[in-house]
Amino acid sequence: MSDCIFCKIIAGEIPSYKVYEDDLVYAFLDISQTTPGHTLLVPKKHVADLFEYDTQLASDVFTRLPKIARAVRDSNPAIKGLNVINNNGAVAYQSVFHSHIHLIPRYTKNDDFSIHFVDNSGDYNEVKYTAIQESIVAHLGD
Repeated sequence: MSDCIFCKIIAGEIPSYKVYEDDLVYAFLDISQTTPGHTLLVPKKHVADLFEYDTQLASDVFTRLPKIARAVRDSNPAIKGLNVINNNGAVAYQSVFHSHIHLIPRYTKNDDFSIHFVDNSGDYNEVKYTAIQESIVAHLGD
């Protein structure tokens, strides 16, 4: 895609700090560096988000994820953990519409990065949960 910043990075039209590349994926440092070592893993094939993956693309991308995650972790002995995040759609905070996975090193609990989950377990309703479950199962397809 000619106007996609990640496609331009993959093509070498825009410089990046590449950490891994093969025929199918490209990994590079995120320019924002949420924490030092923040890396993005992108498929070379332009797809907007995870919803556009087929089985082969998912395999291509996700089988490489552990190797890159270990390399990020091992690059600095101060790294104690790693968040792996994939945002899909603007409402989910996706800002570049070429699928990408964030690998965000965690040094301490005070890295100034957090994921805020809301515990709604107090609103548990078996009928509601069963309806949600059945709807998801019905849409699994092949």
